[in-house]
Amino acid sequence: MKKYYIWILLGCLGFTACKNLDQEPEATATKSAVFGNESGLKLYTNSFYNLSFLPRNSPSQDAMSDYLAVRSVDPFLQPGYAPVSSSGWDWKDLRNINYFIANCNDPKVPVEVRNNYLGIARYYRAYFYMEKVKRFGDVPWMGKPIEIDDAALYGPRDKREVVMDSVLADINFACANIMATDDASRSTVTKYVAYAYKSRLCLFEGTFRKYHTELNLTSTANTWLTNAAEAAKYVMDNGKYTINTAGGAGVSYRQLFISTLPVTTEVLQATVSDLALNVLHDANWWWTSGTYGAKASFTRTFINTFLKLDGTPYTNDPAYTTMLFKDEVKNRDLRLKQTIRSGDYKRISNGAQVPAPPLFSYTFTGYQPIKLTVDDIYYDAGKLNINAIPLFRYAEVLLNYAEAKAELGTLTDAEWAQTIGVLRARAGISGGLAAKPTVVDPYLVANYFPGISDPVILEVRRERGIELSLEGFRYADILRWKRGKLMEQQWNGFYVPSLVTPMDLNEDGILDVAFYQGTAPTPAVAGVTYVNVSPKLGTNTNSQLLKNGTSGELIWMNEITRKWDDNDKQYYYPIPQVDLQTNPALGQNPGW
Repeated sequence: MKKYYIWILLGCLGFTACKNLDQEPEATATKSAVFGNESGLKLYTNSFYNLSFLPRNSPSQDAMSDYLAVRSVDPFLQPGYAPVSSSGWDWKDLRNINYFIANCNDPKVPVEVRNNYLGIARYYRAYFYMEKVKRFGDVPWMGKPIEIDDAALYGPRDKREVVMDSVLADINFACANIMATDDASRSTVTKYVAYAYKSRLCLFEGTFRKYHTELNLTSTANTWLTNAAEAAKYVMDNGKYTINTAGGAGVSYRQLFISTLPVTTEVLQATVSDLALNVLHDANWWWTSGTYGAKASFTRTFINTFLKLDGTPYTNDPAYTTMLFKDEVKNRDLRLKQTIRSGDYKRISNGAQVPAPPLFSYTFTGYQPIKLTVDDIYYDAGKLNINAIPLFRYAEVLLNYAEAKAELGTLTDAEWAQTIGVLRARAGISGGLAAKPTVVDPYLVANYFPGISDPVILEVRRERGIELSLEGFRYADILRWKRGKLMEQQWNGFYVPSLVTPMDLNEDGILDVAFYQGTAPTPAVAGVTYVNVSPKLGTNTNSQLLKNGTSGELIWMNEITRKWDDNDKQYYYPIPQVDLQTNPALGQNPGW
């Protein structure tokens, strides 16, 4: 019965109606049942793993990014978005966390045990506030449980630097006090997860302050970048993690995302599925359905950033602009074939392996992702996936370290080899592993980072985009680098040399797709998918076009305006109108 009463208590903690829990009868629910013993503290903090602001096992975290063409343009990127459409000003999870922090003080529990669970709670408070700052900028800092009549509910927002100093204090406490250094299941927060998260949030804040000069916080950017590098180095020196290379360069990267159990050599924390408990996710359904997901497809502009196996830029070849799909995927960074359908990729149908080129019922550009999906088509039609989704990987820690050091201007050749070099070696790349680059890639400057002249920073950013694609980092990276204009990039696909010419995309001798204008060709070639790329005429609202009219790169949804206001406005969401009406003291973000 004791566990039953604890769950009753936990269910009340998030609601102001239960604010006087210390006055509840001992026989029904008491704070001491939770806070007076370690099992109660553990049970409470276990509830944090389901907080609503966490990504958990979402397979679609990069749905709004510069490198994915999707079914429809996010309203935030369209003219007319307004505070009435905004959301995210929700503080229920914080009340739950703060209640625990305020009450985890029972002297019957040893102080180091209490501090361990307080560390977990403060880790989640840091996470909560980091997400709020990324979305809104200045937010009110509330470090205690707020009652329904508390004046703080109607006060102004605190400055970013005040909030982030408190976030840093929280994550530092978590790093110092969380006791667990290993979890075989990789499903809980350990000391190394806390340090990895510290490297993530400090890198975000350091680069945000560096590139967002309008904040007048550039003088403090290096302090945050130093914190990021030191946190990452702690994991590198003490965590005993390595980059997974099992199975070889052609499979070891993707294994991280399709394995049922986390690959513990590299994964620090993951969301783990459980078939028996029906804890499943829908990655296959989202990425292989023509109607359920966003039909998210990589753009050619991004795919062009994958290096050749010798370590040189693919775009150094002047023929790259008209390279056919079957050729452009050859001799490239082996993560490419583990990220999209290409070459000899096969799926499993009724136990048999079948060739699986890109399908234009699922893709707009031809670059169809496979990174998070398992190969058996059984998993395509519902919430059936059992593969673990990594939340923290050692690869990210290496990237955080390399970027922080590069931004500080102190990354050495040895550190390059220890970080970027290791990741590229896992991808089968042979060149440029031991020493920092000295030559700027003009493609990266022209298409992504026109304000960056440091080849090391450019290459670290290239590596981050490729290594962490589809894992939920890209939009935050765009914000902190102040490159929101990338959200306006054209959604382009592979090169089509001519109309009504079937193409064999995977060179298996079977023709796969052809593009036409006007009326579909007859007779149709058996097995070929015919895609209409007619220009818009009259009531024809077809969004799939060819760049040069009857040839060229595929272009998707060019007629829908995507607009990014780079005068600081869109780097934050507006305070939702309903919340601003409730508390006018919050003020609105600039430009909204």
